[in-house]
Amino acid sequence: MNIWSLLSLIIVILILLPNLTILINFFTEKAENWSHIQEFILPDLLKNTGLIMLFTGLFTILVGTSLAWLVSAYDFPLKKFFKWALILPLAIPPFIAGYTYNGVLDYTGVIQTALRNNWDITVNQSYFNILNLPGAVFIFTMFLFPYVYTITRAFLAHQSASLVENARLLGRNAWEIYFKVVLPISRGAIVGGVSLVLLEVLNDYGLVQYFGVPTFSTAIFQTWFGMNDLNSAIKLAATLMFIVFAILILEKVLRGRKKYSTTTAKTRPLTPIKLTGSKAWIAFSYCSLIFMLAFLIPFIQMVDWMFLTYEKIASPEFTSLITNSVFVSFTGAALVMVFAVIIANFARMHQSFVSKSAARVTILGYSIPGAVIAVGISTIFIDLDKWLFAFYEAVGMEPSLFLSTSLFILISAYIIRFLAIGYNSVEAGFDKIGNKYTEASRMLGLNLTKTFFKVDLRMIKVPLISGFILVFIDILKELPLTLILRPFNFDTLATKAYQYASDEQIHEASLASILIVVISGIAIYIFHQVLEKESN
Repeated sequence: MNIWSLLSLIIVILILLPNLTILINFFTEKAENWSHIQEFILPDLLKNTGLIMLFTGLFTILVGTSLAWLVSAYDFPLKKFFKWALILPLAIPPFIAGYTYNGVLDYTGVIQTALRNNWDITVNQSYFNILNLPGAVFIFTMFLFPYVYTITRAFLAHQSASLVENARLLGRNAWEIYFKVVLPISRGAIVGGVSLVLLEVLNDYGLVQYFGVPTFSTAIFQTWFGMNDLNSAIKLAATLMFIVFAILILEKVLRGRKKYSTTTAKTRPLTPIKLTGSKAWIAFSYCSLIFMLAFLIPFIQMVDWMFLTYEKIASPEFTSLITNSVFVSFTGAALVMVFAVIIANFARMHQSFVSKSAARVTILGYSIPGAVIAVGISTIFIDLDKWLFAFYEAVGMEPSLFLSTSLFILISAYIIRFLAIGYNSVEAGFDKIGNKYTEASRMLGLNLTKTFFKVDLRMIKVPLISGFILVFIDILKELPLTLILRPFNFDTLATKAYQYASDEQIHEASLASILIVVISGIAIYIFHQVLEKESN
């Protein structure tokens, strides 16, 4: 066994341990509140979670695919701007979007205030109440549809134009082509995008907690910290894991064995049709409406609130929030990329069952919600600390839960959660360069390790940067893991914004939220430029 195999095996074990711990404890540990939860709480959790997933999935498919088709197949005013701008909603975490929209729509918000002051109109408050399940679906749809949009647009950009052009020659109108040609051939891309959306919905805690909609994430928090019942929280986490596995199986079934590919290597991208008149205005208006709802309105509102509270909030203590956020995001992203490179290189050089299994395990972490990972990894680290009590005493330390209350556990959880993102980026880079340069280096006498550092690593520089940026953004926005596992008195921009919003200090939450959005937006722009450079 060489160094690559050994390191990959260690990483795989570290990823599997928290999840296996949860599954084992589900069947072995007794929980004092579990019977009560099963009878009175679990049915509502299943109902609410199921409804949110169902409607969010349907609406993100509708919005994401329609926008992807518009910008791929047609030319209309500001198309180049929308092509990039429609990705920006990913820079706003759903929980920040949720409290911002609630502030916009409530009694003292800009809309109702304008109606009262300018037109003397007082409206029924229920019409503007967004703190409910439909409101959560709206927020999830508006701020997660870019997953479906980007993946579907990328697919359509590389799809042969012949299918669409033949449909046009046969007399099909735009609606018929969209429903009978575009959606069927894009099924794999759509399912992949909506699967990411559903996993993000399951992972969310901040939005559903603020909106008062009971889901598995909120129940895990309440059971663990409210009831002080870790075993019941573990059983809830295991139940959520079973749901995630069902989603992954359903994804495979929906993808099926059908594949749409061209019979030759000569493919042409779609030639956009220039829209004029009312059609151009409708396309522009639709893209503008989605962009305004999903980015511009909440961003402008947060900027307005920031100017109202900036002097009150800005302080040296607030500067530490930025430092903490950047530090954990940078450290977590860097370690994720190191581990991703190790496993991807091992899988590439050893085409075996073990290497393929290692590659699949890396995807597991992103499929499991943050609250579930937090439960599993906390259980392991608490047991590890107890086992190390004697060692702590031997080195003069007071026996304590040292590891489980340090940044080490938080960074470890980030690695488990986001390793799949880094791995997918590195794997794509290795697939692009192939093995010919590696084989040539080996023939010249260099071993695997020297070949990797002198040849392979330099050739996957762009995928490494892309993967690092994506992981950095995700960690910067991450809330459930950070809330549960952060050390005492250690806050990030995300946790501080959540704390302010939970205390009904919505205006005060704006500065931290703006910084998250701005940093994420800059990172997304850099990512876009990196991809443009790679494509050229």
